Amino acid sequence: MIFKGSRYQNVGVYQATDANGATVTALRIRFIPATPAGYRHTFTADERLDLLAYRFYHNPEKFWLIADANNAIDPEDLGDPGRQILIPPDRT
Repeated sequence: MIFKGSRYQNVGVYQATDANGATVTALRIRFIPATPAGYRHTFTADERLDLLAYRFYHNPEKFWLIADANNAIDPEDLGDPGRQILIPPDRT
């Protein structure tokens, strides 16, 4: 189940039949929406996206907002110390 506030909450699902004839339910492709940022932050070695999400949104599960603003499908791609990352406003 997709939890409320997830980056996938508004993504539809589809059903298909696998090679064994079983019905499989899967999420549709989620395209990263344009996410304007209001702040630029320099990532440090002791930070993680969930910690930044807690600092900026008071909710560590909103790390995906930061990933979307930086066009990162895998949030771990943003974790290089010294990298400038964009911090968008909270959408909820």
